[in-house]
Amino acid sequence: MTSYDADVAIVGYGPTAVVAALTLAKYGVSTVALERDREIYPRARAVTVNDWTMRIFQDVGIADRVEAVIDPQRALRWVTYDGKEIMRVEHPPSTLGRKPRFYNIYQPTMEAEIRAAAQDRYPGLIDVRYGHEVTGIEQDADGVTVTATADGETRTVRAKYAIGADGGSSSTRGNIGCTLLGDTHDFTWVVIDCYVKRWWPDRDFLTFWSDKERPVVDIALSAGNHRWEIPLKPDETPADFPTSTEVWPLLKALGVTEDDVDIHQHAFYKHHVRMADTWRNGRVFLAGDAAHLMPPWAGAGMQSGMRDGHNLGWKLARVIKGELPESWLDTYEAERRPNVQFFTDLAVGLGRVIKQEASAEEVAAMNAVPENTVTPYEPPLIAPPVLTAGWLRGETGDASVIGRMIPQPVTGDTAGRMALLDVLLGDDFVLLGDDVDPTTVLTPGEKAGWDALGARYVAVRPKTAYTQGPDDLVDLDEVLLPWMRRYGARVIAVRPDRFVAAADTSGLAVPA
Repeated sequence: MTSYDADVAIVGYGPTAVVAALTLAKYGVSTVALERDREIYPRARAVTVNDWTMRIFQDVGIADRVEAVIDPQRALRWVTYDGKEIMRVEHPPSTLGRKPRFYNIYQPTMEAEIRAAAQDRYPGLIDVRYGHEVTGIEQDADGVTVTATADGETRTVRAKYAIGADGGSSSTRGNIGCTLLGDTHDFTWVVIDCYVKRWWPDRDFLTFWSDKERPVVDIALSAGNHRWEIPLKPDETPADFPTSTEVWPLLKALGVTEDDVDIHQHAFYKHHVRMADTWRNGRVFLAGDAAHLMPPWAGAGMQSGMRDGHNLGWKLARVIKGELPESWLDTYEAERRPNVQFFTDLAVGLGRVIKQEASAEEVAAMNAVPENTVTPYEPPLIAPPVLTAGWLRGETGDASVIGRMIPQPVTGDTAGRMALLDVLLGDDFVLLGDDVDPTTVLTPGEKAGWDALGARYVAVRPKTAYTQGPDDLVDLDEVLLPWMRRYGARVIAVRPDRFVAAADTSGLAVPA
C-alpha cells in the first residue's frame, strides 16, 4: 500500500489552481496546494471574466460570492483619437445562466474572494500551504513526490497526481522536461491602476484607443478601480517612469486628470505568445500560464487557466474515484489546447486592430458571418463556448451542435421546483430529449454504453405540455428546446461540463 498526503498536489495557488482544487473537492478528492507567496499578488492583471467562467464558478458553488465583487461590462469598442469608431462588440444577454455576458473584475479582490470561498466550502479537502517553494517533482508508477522548502526546511508531499499551476515562470514545467515555445513581443507596456474619483462620459465602455504609436487599453475595473495600459515608445524605458509624477503626463494626454482619478500603482510588462510543447508528463499536468501565455486583447489569459483547472479537475476526480479509466486524462490537452490556441490567435488579431496593423479587409473579416452558419450568429469574442476536438462524436462547426455548451435556462421539475438547468441536472452525464424520452431513441448497445458512465435520461418538455415521467424537466424560459431544434437535434448527450458530446444527428454511441 502507498501512503498519500492527498490525492492531488497542486503547485501554485492562483486562480487556475483554486478552480482545480474546488472542482476536485466537489467530487470528494483531496488536494494539497503549495504556494510560494504568502500574500496575493497586489497588482491587477486580468480584467474580465465572462459567462463561461461564471458557469464554472456556479458549478463549484461560488458564483454568488464572486458576483458580489465584480461588475457587469457594457460593451467593447475600438476608436481612434479623432473619435472614429473602428469596431464595436455589444454584449447581448447570456444564455449560459446569469444574464451578463461579460464582467469587469479587480483581480486581487476577486482572487481573495475565491480563495476564501474555497476554504469556507471545503476546509477538510483543500490544504493550502503558503510560503512553500517547490524545488523538485519526482514520479513513479504509484504517484508523485513534490519537494519544497519552507522556513528553511525541506518538506515533501506525496500524491497520486500533480498539477503545475505555477505561472509563466513555472518550475514544474522545467522539472518535468516540458519546453515553452513561441515568442515574446519586444514592446514594453505600462499598466496604470487608478481609484475613480468621479464619473466621466462612457467610462463603462471597454475602450481600445487605436493608434500606431500610442494605442491604449482603457477599462473600468470593479470596486471603483480603472486601468489604462499604454505602450512605451522606442526611446522610453521603465526607468523613465519611477513614480506617479512621471506617469501622469501619459494620462493627461488622454484627457484624464487628478479630478478624475488617483493613481494607485503602475507596473511594466511585455506580451507573450507562447505554449508548452506538451501539457503532461505521466502523472504531472500543466495548467494556466504554466502551459500557455497569450496577449491580453481577448481577455482570455486568466480565464483559459481556470477553464484548464475545471476541465482537468472533473476528469481527474472521476479517474481517482475509479469512475473513468485513466485514458480519459488524455482528453485534457486534446480539448484545451485547440481552445487556448483559438483565443491566442484571436488576441493576436485584435492586437493588430488596436495597433492599426490590421487592414480594412482583416477588420471586415473579423466581423464577417461565416457561410453555412446557423443563425443567430455571434462573433467569436462573445460567442458561447465550443470544443473542436476531444471526447466528441461527430463533426464540429458552425452548423453542428457537437462540442457546443448547452444554454442554461430556468427549468422546472415534475414537483414544480424551478431552478437553473445545471442545478436540476446534477453532476452526471445526461442525455436530453426534445419532448421525448431519450431511451426510446437509443439502441440497446448505445444505452449500455451510457449506462456504464452512470448517465441520466431526461425528457425536456415544453412549458405548454404535461410532464410524463419522474425525471422530466420543463423548459420554462423556452430556450433549450429551440436551441436544440436550431441544430436539428432531437436527443443530445451532455457531459458533466455541459458540452454536447453526441447527438442523434451524428450518432448517439458513446464517443471513443
